[in-house]
Amino acid sequence: MRYVRRVNASPRTGRVVLLTASHRVAPGLLSWPAWEALRTADRVVCADPEHPQLPYVREAGVTVEAGGLPTARALVDDCAQGRTTVVIATAEGEPQLTDSLAALAGSGRTEMPELELLPGSYDLPGARFLDLVQVMDSVRTHCPWSGARTHEGLAKYGIEEMYELVEAIEEGDRAALCEELGDVLLQVVFHARIAQEDPEEPFSVDDVAGGIVEKLIHRHPHVFGEEEAATADDVREHWLRTKAAEKRRESVTEGIPLGQPALALAAKLAQRVRVAGLGVPEAPGRPGAPEAPETSGVPEAPKTQGVPEAPGKSGVPEVPAEGESAGAGSAGVGVGEELLALAVRAEAAGVDPETALRAAARAYRDAIRAAEGVGERDGDEDGHTASP
Repeated sequence: MRYVRRVNASPRTGRVVLLTASHRVAPGLLSWPAWEALRTADRVVCADPEHPQLPYVREAGVTVEAGGLPTARALVDDCAQGRTTVVIATAEGEPQLTDSLAALAGSGRTEMPELELLPGSYDLPGARFLDLVQVMDSVRTHCPWSGARTHEGLAKYGIEEMYELVEAIEEGDRAALCEELGDVLLQVVFHARIAQEDPEEPFSVDDVAGGIVEKLIHRHPHVFGEEEAATADDVREHWLRTKAAEKRRESVTEGIPLGQPALALAAKLAQRVRVAGLGVPEAPGRPGAPEAPETSGVPEAPKTQGVPEAPGKSGVPEVPAEGESAGAGSAGVGVGEELLALAVRAEAAGVDPETALRAAARAYRDAIRAAEGVGERDGDEDGHTASP
């Protein structure tokens, strides 16, 4: 797209073309109008002798005067008799020159050439991600603190940033949501930059992005292939079928990180059992499983004014599909109150509810694998070797 301004211009006054290019696009990749303007210009000038476009422009046979710019008055005079001058702009856009040209045009006393802004290349969506990668590289290289970080040392920050993101979502704060998404993205880029330095198995942010792109395309054959999916349930069936073929897992428990919060762990295990149609009892009812903490005589959790009493199992809503949320409806509030009551009772009994539920969830995991006829999993106890 060209932007042309004719101010006090006549056919004899020529043109001044300000040619801009995105530094996020590889040098030399200019639009056809840009190359046409460069090849047909009577004069091409550039203030920066190290401008990344210059080697490619000169290789195309275009002579460039680099190292300084004429004054606005000199440019206007040089464009007399229909001459054209192309100014290859620096990243800042040559504001001093454009301001001076605007002042001459505004005076009404100068016969002006056509003033044209010609973008030679454009930023595509996601272009600022390239800036982030470049900045992260500089930070990793030159910052003593960032240069010493490891994957293990950064792990806690990733967890903190995800909690802050969830809080921003729950509060409906759009500005905070944008900021927290950026903080989470930083964690991804930071870890990818650290991974580049691994002496045995290095990978980069391009490998990370390439992997998820390939996964998304493969798991969406209704978008990128020939399969059809009319409903969200159809999409989910595609996703589960494709994922199962990719992972070739022996057990539905594989890929569930045991290091996550106990309640999320228990819910994930239950969801996998439900989807697989396995008849596995809860771990505490299993012979040899750890007994539930004794809480007899402990007072019930205090009821909140105006909040209905938590329903029994019959009032618990159906577990949502993987990746979905039960929301905060009346049934969800009831379940939340029931969980809160259990936490209050456990605390009063001197039992850490997180530890207790984690132990029960691990026993439940073992019961699932036993029902599947699968032995104990390889890798460490926390499941760090599990595939996502």
